[in-house]
Amino acid sequence: MLETLSLMGAGFINAFSPMNLLAMIASTALGITIGCLPGLSAAMGVALLLPVTFGMDPATGLIVLGGIYCGAIFGGSISAILIHTPGTPASAATAIEGYKLTLKGQAAKALTVACFASFCGGLLSCISLYFFSPLLAELTMQFKSPEYFWLSIFGLTIIAGVSSRSILKGLMSGILGLMISTIGMDPMEGVERYMFGVSTLYNGVNVTCALIGLFSMSQVLILAEKKIVERAKAAKIKDKLTLTKGEVKRIMPTITRSWIIGNILGILPGAGATIACFMGYNEARRFSKHKEEFGTGSIEGVAGSEAANNAVTGGSLIPTLTLGIPGESVTAVLMGGLIIHGLQPGPELFTTYADMTYTFFAGFVLVQFAMLFIGLWGCKIFANIARLSDSILIPSIVVLCVVGSYAINNNIVEVIIMCIFGVIGYFVRKFDLNAAAIVLGLILGPIGENGLRRSLMLSDGDPSILFATPLCWMLIALCVVGIFSPLFMGRVEKDMMEKH
Repeated sequence: MLETLSLMGAGFINAFSPMNLLAMIASTALGITIGCLPGLSAAMGVALLLPVTFGMDPATGLIVLGGIYCGAIFGGSISAILIHTPGTPASAATAIEGYKLTLKGQAAKALTVACFASFCGGLLSCISLYFFSPLLAELTMQFKSPEYFWLSIFGLTIIAGVSSRSILKGLMSGILGLMISTIGMDPMEGVERYMFGVSTLYNGVNVTCALIGLFSMSQVLILAEKKIVERAKAAKIKDKLTLTKGEVKRIMPTITRSWIIGNILGILPGAGATIACFMGYNEARRFSKHKEEFGTGSIEGVAGSEAANNAVTGGSLIPTLTLGIPGESVTAVLMGGLIIHGLQPGPELFTTYADMTYTFFAGFVLVQFAMLFIGLWGCKIFANIARLSDSILIPSIVVLCVVGSYAINNNIVEVIIMCIFGVIGYFVRKFDLNAAAIVLGLILGPIGENGLRRSLMLSDGDPSILFATPLCWMLIALCVVGIFSPLFMGRVEKDMMEKH
């Protein structure tokens, strides 16, 4: 316990370094900007800025990615409130009450509630991040080759149904990722596999190029095929960005309730911020003493939605950092960032790399404060950014995609790989497949392959080794739950949306 407290203290000292503070503020502001632009997403923002973190200290790089993640989730509420267009799907429920408040001339109040609730939800989620992550990491220390095989299968089954409403399409996406992960040198025998004489593919497909292509370049192609969109004019902010003591007291029970909802849904891989925002909004309405305000502009509705979707951020990092099982598409990209920095999710993050991990945790706490101050101070600026036309966004994103891919190893082949994945990502979206499942297949494929082949080598080809321990059976049970959980989550989300 004393060792953990000293690590926490050292983490905060490191996080307060000028470099980390500057990176934190800049990345949070950038995240809010990305979030408030309709059509862009938190996953896309993290993927796009991943190459920027290469030259940074791993802890600083992770703080930057965390700042973009949290900022983008909150940023979606700005355009949802001011122009009735959610910047990210996670702010869909915020638009219901937030825009009604704007029409009543209370845009500043709605933005202040969204900012305060986002801050509280994100900050409270850090509590579980601090206390549950080390416990789960201790469990993973008992994992051997068979357990790692089943863990990779569990990761694929969980993520397979996150975005698509079809288990079949989700599993197809995961299998596609697994197939791509076999490109490169065989880890056991050193034989070339599907490299076609391209030496760049010696270590397999570069995960960063794949991420940028799937999440960012594909979005460019989607935007480019549509008519150039000019955003609606944002409403003017006439009232003051303040809350009275009575209003804070009124929304705090809603924020606390939504924090619990969002945190649980964040820890459960496959749920995500979109479901959390609707559940938070629904529970706010159910417990409210002012039900008549819902549908006409309720600060409790805004608080319920925003506290829940921001509480997902800390919760989703727990399975990502400890098990290597991302809770949603953003943490799938963030896990790619970990691996690129030479860090493997699991117990080593809390032992060998504990200093770096606790610096990131402390930075994640400070990001919430940065989000609060930047959000309140820059609401009017971000309102204008939300109006940026696609004619400006499209070429800007293309340049960032190309420069980011080339900068990884100064290799033009990796730019071509990124473009190929951009086309793959485009068709993935068109056919309602799941880009996050492809990324997971790419990342978890080698882990699962090594686990399976080493297990069979140890047992002289006897497959019973894969069923030999209670941990194996526990992971098998989780795989079964993972396959069918999308059906349940899809039904919950559908019910929530039909109600609103």
